[in-house]
Amino acid sequence: MASGTLIFLIIGGTGVAVLALALLGAELFQLGHPGVDGPVSVEAVAGFTGAFGFGAAIVNELVGGRTPGMITAAVAGGTVAAVPTAWLAVRLSRAARAMRTDPTPTRNDLVGALGLVVTPVPAGGYGEVRIRVAGLPVKLNARADEPIPIGAQVFVVEALSETSVYVETY
Repeated sequence: MASGTLIFLIIGGTGVAVLALALLGAELFQLGHPGVDGPVSVEAVAGFTGAFGFGAAIVNELVGGRTPGMITAAVAGGTVAAVPTAWLAVRLSRAARAMRTDPTPTRNDLVGALGLVVTPVPAGGYGEVRIRVAGLPVKLNARADEPIPIGAQVFVVEALSETSVYVETY
């Protein structure tokens, strides 16, 4: 392996490591204003550096980069690989940051839910019910004024806490 190839591989590995840190949220190396995600974002620089290093290493090995002309060809090949990679890294990181998510369900979302008794609910005591919150099944402690047997359908009247509800038969 040529020494130029080793240098290019180190450049590529450094770029990939910085890109991984940037995509995982370590915005320690932000260039420019932190609220602006422009062409000099960490993702763009790291994506460019990683693709440049690995692309140049591949070209350097293919042309047998032992002369300055061959190393220049390797640098050109690395640049050709790096520009679209940097653009793609910026686009993907912007899309990931701007991704819409559903709000976290709260205890207010429990009220009005229909459920099924999985552990009998004694009068004045606690049993368990399974309800769906945001499409996911959730098992909660349940209280009721009257005893409710296993398998009965219930309606959540009040959320006593994040893990317990007051129910009535449905």
